[in-house]
Amino acid sequence: MATRDIYETAFDEDVQCESSSNYCPECNGHVATNAVETACEDCGLVIADQQIDHGPEWRSFEDGDNNRERTGAPLTAARHDRGLSTTIGRRTDAKGRTLSGSKRCQLARLRREQTRGRFQSKAERNLAHGLGEIRRITSALGLADSVREQACQLFRSAQREDLLLGRSIEAIAAASVYGVCRCHGRPVARDDFVDVARVDHSGVTNAYKTLNKELGLPTQPVAPQSLIPKLASELGVGKRIRRRARTLAERAHETSITNGYQPSGVAAACLYLAGREHGQSLTQTQVAEAAGTTPTTLRARRAELTELIDGEVQVASP
Repeated sequence: MATRDIYETAFDEDVQCESSSNYCPECNGHVATNAVETACEDCGLVIADQQIDHGPEWRSFEDGDNNRERTGAPLTAARHDRGLSTTIGRRTDAKGRTLSGSKRCQLARLRREQTRGRFQSKAERNLAHGLGEIRRITSALGLADSVREQACQLFRSAQREDLLLGRSIEAIAAASVYGVCRCHGRPVARDDFVDVARVDHSGVTNAYKTLNKELGLPTQPVAPQSLIPKLASELGVGKRIRRRARTLAERAHETSITNGYQPSGVAAACLYLAGREHGQSLTQTQVAEAAGTTPTTLRARRAELTELIDGEVQVASP
């Protein structure tokens, strides 16, 4: 008896999903196609298997298409569970209908149990706390999502190397964000991290030194010219002064007179000299406070820059 005769008046989900008008090349029998394979119903010959759906895996909102979306949010390193957590609703169901009182109480109990079983160990709890700090710091500083993802990966590496033992989780989180910014050459001062982080300056500094030493971060020295735009914006100077200060900073960086000195002090001296050349009334105290340095450091770097400029003028004069 043929398979077609057995299922003549019945329906089988596994076999009769989709029928085709093609015929079996072996016995000219009827061919049926399901989600797994295409086979003959008479002789059982498998014509094709491992069907691949080449259609889109996303939801279309055009022309009033209300099909359910088949994919969720992408995996992210910013969550301790890679974003595969479960969120239990509160007052409405998936279709927006209001839940009854007994159903809300049941969801509250499920939500409580889900929160308790969210972490399998103390290390996972510390990871969730550290990644939350990284998300908060990057959001407060307005950094890109790529910086946040890489900082989370750096924090995970620090935890795998047991660098969190005896150290503050908040300090390691802030140092991870600062380390990624240093690796990408982003001009973010360490004081900016201290303002938004929940640790002091020494905590961030020590944590960053630990990450840099133990993990071997590919950081580069901070160039003074990278600090000019932020410093000029805080002081409200014009474009000509910015361009002149950047030229002085680049020249100082090329001649290696900035080696061993604080980049913010060199940037402050360049901006102060550029303001003096264009008649901008900037005081040493005002520029030093904006750069996070002292007037003494500014005067020392200004003297070196003045000698450099005077030497170039004498060489250029006949």
